[in-house]
Amino acid sequence: MYQVWCQRDGDRMVRKKLLVFVALAAMSACGPGAPLQLETIQTGTSLNSDHSVGNHTTRFRPTDTMNVAILTKGPGAGKISVRWTLGGRVVNEESRAVSYRDSAATEFHLKYPSGLPAGDYTVEVLIDGKSIGTRNLKVEK
Repeated sequence: MYQVWCQRDGDRMVRKKLLVFVALAAMSACGPGAPLQLETIQTGTSLNSDHSVGNHTTRFRPTDTMNVAILTKGPGAGKISVRWTLGGRVVNEESRAVSYRDSAATEFHLKYPSGLPAGDYTVEVLIDGKSIGTRNLKVEK
């Protein structure tokens, strides 16, 4: 009787472990293990609650905040970086490691307490170190 009980209990444990393994494998196949896929790059002066840009523009005043939102489609994980240049000189760089289960927006900002210097800016977006796009921006007095 003891051997039969142990055998049945052992079978249950094996089945439980197998179910847990299958569930974890299914979740990882559907999860954010894939690379990020760019949908679009947005620029503007305000953000929506979902981190996308609310007021789209490429022209800013010195007192504005330059917002950049990188919209990705579907699940994915990786490192999103942005690099702002003014006149060919890097003025700011930021990176974020992200992991999303669905389409998402990742935002970055550039603002100086004394105001943004006037001129022609370029913001370059990189995913996992690979350049995926740029936007030309202008700050006018």
